[in-house]
Amino acid sequence: MPEINTDAAVRERYSAAAQQREQALCCPVTYDPKFLQVIPTEVIERDYGCGDPSKYVKPGETVLDLGSGGGKICFIASQVVGASGSVIGVDKNDEMLKLARNSQSEVASRVGFDNVRFLKGRIQDLQIDLDHVDKYLGENPIHNESDLRRFEAFQSDLRVNAPMIPDNTVDVVVSNCVLNLVDPNDKAKLFAEIFRVLRPGGRAVISDIVSDEMVPQAMQQNEELWSGCISGAYQEKAFLDAFIEAGFEGVCLGSYQEQPWRVVEGIEFRSVTVIAYKFPNVACLEHFDAVVYRGPFASVCDDDGHTFRRGVRSAVCRKTFEKLQQLPYANDFIAVSAAEQIAPDRAQPFPCRGGVEERSAKVTKGGTIRSAAGEDCCASGGCC
Repeated sequence: MPEINTDAAVRERYSAAAQQREQALCCPVTYDPKFLQVIPTEVIERDYGCGDPSKYVKPGETVLDLGSGGGKICFIASQVVGASGSVIGVDKNDEMLKLARNSQSEVASRVGFDNVRFLKGRIQDLQIDLDHVDKYLGENPIHNESDLRRFEAFQSDLRVNAPMIPDNTVDVVVSNCVLNLVDPNDKAKLFAEIFRVLRPGGRAVISDIVSDEMVPQAMQQNEELWSGCISGAYQEKAFLDAFIEAGFEGVCLGSYQEQPWRVVEGIEFRSVTVIAYKFPNVACLEHFDAVVYRGPFASVCDDDGHTFRRGVRSAVCRKTFEKLQQLPYANDFIAVSAAEQIAPDRAQPFPCRGGVEERSAKVTKGGTIRSAAGEDCCASGGCC
């Protein structure tokens, strides 16, 4: 693990970048210009992203932006979610927070509503509001071990009674070129925190820099490369695996930069956007449902180890049945429910052991069929 102080290296560089634009931190990104018109020029100039996760946000949602910086993605997302939605930006850099907070009222007056708030916190610890910590330490300086114990008790109380971002409260977590800046020792906790705050059915949309090869230890010792979004980058498959290890499913690449942003010591660094979903963790129960994989592959395997063969009515539990009718799976599967519905309190456990058995057509004959991809040509008398 790097021996450099990654936190200090990042803080110093981005504090300076909040005052004056640093071109080396920029990865060219095209944003919808209609959303930029209400955002102050200094916010746009001091944006250091590598993608546009706001493209995946929907009206009415609660959005959390990790490492929100000067607030650009938050201000774009606020317009997308509208007055019925809300946006929370979290950043630990005082200068960046000042830039974002000072711009908030101007943006709100231009769009006609204020649905954004900026909080001071570490993105790998979304329970602790650092503004509360700063206030406490200002009123209760730590001079000895007893003072330290009282401070630790204060933090514990915040986690239990006043977490900055409570469990299961966010529809979508976005981030733009920030996760790579987190110290390696904290990255597993970071992904766990993203998973914790998302509601079941929510998703993470993360734009970040990845590498085509593992970054060697020597490069990880370089403060300039670390704070420049280079040496803290995940190898591209390892980045996807980090979401899986945290409990996400349906992990996919929403975008993949064709040409590398930078090449350092023969290693290519490029921008990607990953979309990952959090589904409800409920029991696997038998309702005699089935799904049919459309193709084009002969078979596919999901994150639970189920294998679905093309064109086969596969037996699934109700949890999997409902999951495969949602994004990102809905367009790939036809859902066929049993003709005779079973009351939830009468459903028996379903053995999800990996692999999927075929469901007899006699069981689903007469059941409801849901098909998300395209129209049924025979429904309107068009082709039959």
